Amino acid sequence: MGETRPPMPDRPPLILASASPRRLELLARLGITPDRVAPADVDENPRKAELPHQLAARLARAKAETAAAGNPDALVLAADTVVGVGRRILGKPADAAEARRFLNLLSGRRHRVITGVCLIRPGGARSERLVETTLAFQRLTPAQMEAHIGSGEWQ
Repeated sequence: MGETRPPMPDRPPLILASASPRRLELLARLGITPDRVAPADVDENPRKAELPHQLAARLARAKAETAAAGNPDALVLAADTVVGVGRRILGKPADAAEARRFLNLLSGRRHRVITGVCLIRPGGARSERLVETTLAFQRLTPAQMEAHIGSGEWQ
């Protein structure tokens, strides 16, 4: 499973239901270290006609519920981030060609980055939030696009 440390006696253990190094980094910046990292294996494919904000909320909830199922006495935190261009959802690019297509789509346009967060407390009470940020992407030159693809950051 994930990394484990002994829980503090005055609070329930905190489980992060994510494999994202970025999520761990964000928590660390807040001075929070999960007691365990337990990535939840859920199908991340959008459902038919599902909008970006619906997908982000559903995936965060599903990941938290999956991790909480075997840990009823823990705090379970999960999140998922989705990029939306209009009603279209951009997933993680499978390869450099798809990353290039996504960059072409985003170049010179506005898009939304939506993060769903779900916290399940001992006993099953759940808190959920969506955070949406609208970003304006500069128009990329072919050289800028190729430099980004070549950097591997899209992975």
